[in-house]
Amino acid sequence: MSQVVVPEADAWGQTLGIEFLEVTPERVRARLDAGPRHHQPYGVLHGGVYCSIVEAVASYGAGHRALALGQTGVLGVSNATDFFRSHSEGELRCEGRPLHTGRSVHVWEVNVTRASDGKLVARGQVRFHVLDALPEERR
Repeated sequence: MSQVVVPEADAWGQTLGIEFLEVTPERVRARLDAGPRHHQPYGVLHGGVYCSIVEAVASYGAGHRALALGQTGVLGVSNATDFFRSHSEGELRCEGRPLHTGRSVHVWEVNVTRASDGKLVARGQVRFHVLDALPEERR
């Protein structure tokens, strides 16, 4: 069984208000209390919020998965996020899992559901390039 890590969100995650509940090489769980600060002009969540959730959850998972596999790290190269339902306020639950973890590419899927009814609000997929070495500024 993998060790569960519960990291503090990075600066962008803190701005969004995402809270990580579990991070392992096999799964990431997080939550976000959505509200007016996340809205676009029509009073529903901005699509960029969903893209940011997907990116954050997948990135934490892919990074931990790469390290568990003895790889140096990963770098996101593609984020495709689909929006299924609008949402204005209340808790969103986020869960990410790896779809593929190879020598040169990792792909993670993230589902975002409403806590109030369990319905899928958005889903996304992030593709990562596995790094041979970390850039000097990231060491």
